Amino acid sequence: MDKEFGQSSLIDVKRIVNDCKEKWINYNLTEVNECIVRLGIVEGEFHWHKHDSEDEFFFVIEGKLLLDLENETIELSPWQGYTVPRKIVHRTRAKQRTVMLMFEKSTVDPKGDK
Repeated sequence: MDKEFGQSSLIDVKRIVNDCKEKWINYNLTEVNECIVRLGIVEGEFHWHKHDSEDEFFFVIEGKLLLDLENETIELSPWQGYTVPRKIVHRTRAKQRTVMLMFEKSTVDPKGDK
């Protein structure tokens, strides 16, 4: 992760999004009860991967997220969310700049398990 904020601090998500010039970046916003709240600002395609021990929840704030699973693609618009259960192979794609929140256990490797 490129940036981390943490507990007991004001996190201005709108400012982070407005200041971001990267096409694909994740920010660890905070940890809550051994879970990470992560902000993703993405455009493009991530690789296929899975998480053996952790579920992963995606919640779109702006843009459109395509969540490819082995047999289907889920399209998430703003204010929609989806949980990918552990061990399910998936990838994320965004044809346009997309801002999302992700919630997952702090043990997760965001790039996937080998």
